[in-house]
Amino acid sequence: MAILRFNAIKESLNRKPVPVDESIRRSELFGKNVFNKEAMRQYLTSDSFDSIMDAIENGSKIDRDLADHISTGMKEWAISKGATHYTHWFQPLTGSTAEKHDAFFETTSDGRSIEKFGGGQLVQQEPDASSLPNGGIRNTFEARGYTAWDPTSPAFVWGTTLCIPTIFVAYTGEALDYKTPLLKSISALDKAATDVVKYFDKKESKVIATLGWEQEYFLVDTALAASRPDLMMSGRTLLGHAPAKGQQLDDHYFGSIPKRVLDFMRELEKECMLLGIPVKTRHNEVAPNQFELAPIFEEANLAVDHNSLIMDVMDKVAERHYFKVLFHEKPFKDVNGSGKHNNWSLATSSGSNLLSPGKTPMRNLRFLTFFVNTIKAVYENEELLRATIASASNDHRLGANEAPPAIISVFIGSQLTKVLDELEKVTDGKLSPQEKTDLKLNVVGKIPEILLDNTDRNRTSPFAFTGNKFELRAVGSTANCADPMTVLNAIVAKQLKEFKVEVDALVKDKKMKKDDAIFNVLREYIKASKSVRFEGDGYGEAWEKEAKRRGLSNYRTTPEALQAKISKKAIDLFTELNIMNEVEVKARFDIEIEDYSKHIQIEGRLLGDIARNHVIPTAIKYQNVLIKNVKGLKDIYGDQFKSMATEQLAIIERISTHIEKINAGINNMIEARKKANHTDDVTKRAHLYCDEVKPYFEDIRYHCDKLELLVDDEIWPLTKYRELLFTK
Repeated sequence: MAILRFNAIKESLNRKPVPVDESIRRSELFGKNVFNKEAMRQYLTSDSFDSIMDAIENGSKIDRDLADHISTGMKEWAISKGATHYTHWFQPLTGSTAEKHDAFFETTSDGRSIEKFGGGQLVQQEPDASSLPNGGIRNTFEARGYTAWDPTSPAFVWGTTLCIPTIFVAYTGEALDYKTPLLKSISALDKAATDVVKYFDKKESKVIATLGWEQEYFLVDTALAASRPDLMMSGRTLLGHAPAKGQQLDDHYFGSIPKRVLDFMRELEKECMLLGIPVKTRHNEVAPNQFELAPIFEEANLAVDHNSLIMDVMDKVAERHYFKVLFHEKPFKDVNGSGKHNNWSLATSSGSNLLSPGKTPMRNLRFLTFFVNTIKAVYENEELLRATIASASNDHRLGANEAPPAIISVFIGSQLTKVLDELEKVTDGKLSPQEKTDLKLNVVGKIPEILLDNTDRNRTSPFAFTGNKFELRAVGSTANCADPMTVLNAIVAKQLKEFKVEVDALVKDKKMKKDDAIFNVLREYIKASKSVRFEGDGYGEAWEKEAKRRGLSNYRTTPEALQAKISKKAIDLFTELNIMNEVEVKARFDIEIEDYSKHIQIEGRLLGDIARNHVIPTAIKYQNVLIKNVKGLKDIYGDQFKSMATEQLAIIERISTHIEKINAGINNMIEARKKANHTDDVTKRAHLYCDEVKPYFEDIRYHCDKLELLVDDEIWPLTKYRELLFTK
């Protein structure tokens, strides 16, 4: 293994940059491999084109006869792009994407061969619904499930395959993917938000949830990664001593991008342009070998698809540049982990951002309505929002090195806090003309000036307002954006429904004017949700105590956090909005809680294997070298050898101590794992893995890392942090 390590380093250092042709403008490449409006106009009949646009804009169904025309046009377009196969591209509950390729090729009864792709093949396919996670909805012998075309997300050609974005449902109708609940939450939010926005502009007919994600990731040379079994199998290093230099000099963040990395980024961005993914930003992140990319905002459904797609594209492009992409939230101890900040907002069909104030008091009152309702929604559902970011890998990141803590709070900045404090003083009832004038001119009217210069940022806040959007910073880098976005859409939709009921009641029953009613309801929401707003340092112990006093949850681990997903409150939320039924909600909980146990189980097995088969034998080998050295000194110097071998003897003893501790830790971990494995209840098993298995990881690692410092570097088998993080 030591030879493998040094060969990997040598191979990495000898890599030559892969040239990338950037002679074509990005704007000319954008969407070339997407079946977008331009392509549809060229390859579809006018009836077929109008049918798709009606489905995209109004959610209408596409006639099966027209589906045949659409599939023919789509096939001809795809073949012109070099496609030989097609697939229904979907997002099962594995956290990654799924696809099954079928060739356009078919034979006829008279032995001829043709390219065929009909409307039935476009609209629906039948993959196995039992072999993918289903939470017990499908038995092994009940394999039937369906993928159904989602026309709101355009088809695209990736490589030689036409990819058709679809939903994935069981034969009995339950959703088995991330997209189906997301689409339903978008629809629920559209209806609720449109009803409210009509208070301010009756012409508005649609509200769209928008998303701009920021994807953080690490790049490691493929040869170096291949020499680390833990990186290859779990996505993170289970052991490894911190290098002398990490990120403490702050010299990597926004620094000059290394040439080899820049070549990877260029090719990645070129592929993204062809696929219609509007990536715009690239830069070095805080940790060594950590980077980030971010796109322009898009409609939430398309943005989620693009994020899922880009993770696959990144893997494939990285291979061509001899990199392995690490999406794990914490691949290296003691340096920054990686997140996927979800920047969420609401836009009207006319293109107006509902979380962006305007030049008039009415526009700003509209802003405050959606701003305060969002805060209230987060306050009422902070436990559920915390559950959407829970995973075995994200547990390592939350609360460490600039990642937000596990306590969900909302940061809005001192100036907006003052605005809400003023609104909190609104008179209970009808406003006097003077009160209304003062409120609109001195409070509401000044909001644009406040946001222009005075909205700060807080990196320790999990949910922060950043000028014209809310940023959910706590989402993990491996996560599918659909889960947190589904919940955020749902809780805001429910909150807006309740808001409209209360405002309408005040207008009807109390004979209040609309503005008076809105101000009065907002005042109560501001008071009720005040405890979720926090402007300070989310890392301090003082905040933990204060959050507890305020009644906010602090679930440090995934098994604790996930329970909120199956609470009566959560089930009622999803069923009321027709996003998921109780069976679907509970199935997803079972999948996620079991996934947690499996991740810890895999890591425990890996750690035991590496410690016993790599670390301990190497330590013994070096210990034998020292013993031989001590014996040689004794042979030469007799009883005087002890004064000359003091350090060697001490190291020999320390090695034995560390080996003993490692073996004891592994034995105890195995017994704890057996206990967990023999527990049938998935929730209890997850808690056992969390509370009784996982604690051994750190102790075993500690002693392995101490051996790394003691053992001769020439024979140490595992590529070290200084090599993984600083080899370009």
